[in-house]
Amino acid sequence: MRWLTELGEFDRVMTQQAASRIPPGVGKVLSAVEETAESTKLWCAAAAAMASLGGWRGRRAAAAGLTALVVAQLISNGLCKQLADRPRPPREWFPHDEVDDRPDSSSFPSGHTAAAVAFTAAVAPTWPAAGAACAVPAAMVALERVQSGAHYPSDVAAGAAIGLATAWLTRRAPHLILRHGI
Repeated sequence: MRWLTELGEFDRVMTQQAASRIPPGVGKVLSAVEETAESTKLWCAAAAAMASLGGWRGRRAAAAGLTALVVAQLISNGLCKQLADRPRPPREWFPHDEVDDRPDSSSFPSGHTAAAVAFTAAVAPTWPAAGAACAVPAAMVALERVQSGAHYPSDVAAGAAIGLATAWLTRRAPHLILRHGI
């Protein structure tokens, strides 16, 4: 159980550093990107742009990204948050008022990060340039979730892991079904 204590200390130190060391101007940019990504608006807009501008590759990348995003949301928000009732980081760790505008749901895992990483990781194999373009706002969303007080770094890491796993799963599922008749 010592690793849980060490993880808690790591979360505290990293959260407080993110909250206090990110300049207010950068924090506003991060918040604007996160607000755009709220309710998956950013990823749906990216998928629409890919599908309309990218030909068959864009349509395929958009479909893969949206499928992975939906699965990641179901796993992170529909399952994991229901099982892990982790409180949000303490308000006193944050020197700004963004902490007042955070959800009441479980902190673990970050559903925003799961969706962002799932979309990006599913798009990248089909259209690497689009995946690289999506990686920038995905990373910004992940950082903002810690900086704003909505999540601990371990919540964001778990969300990223869920996103990567669902991207892999949604890309491999058709092959697995055909191969094993599942």
